[in-house]
Amino acid sequence: MANDIRICDKCKHIRTKTMLPKLQKLVPDAEIQVACKSYCGPCSRFAFIFINGRYITAPTEDEAIEKASKYIKK
Repeated sequence: MANDIRICDKCKHIRTKTMLPKLQKLVPDAEIQVACKSYCGPCSRFAFIFINGRYITAPTEDEAIEKASKYIKK
């Protein structure tokens, strides 16, 4: 079953160069989309991941990945 994972390349709390490899390692079969998600309010305060219909926020990208791992379809 495919996972829908999206991250923002404009977010101040996400470094695409570091977050993308971590997500690819966690979910190798996922197609990860990288683009602005128009989620600018929370995006300016937290790292976030859109995964399978849910916005997951956390203070750091590692914490966001850890929280998002619960929503990965196996």
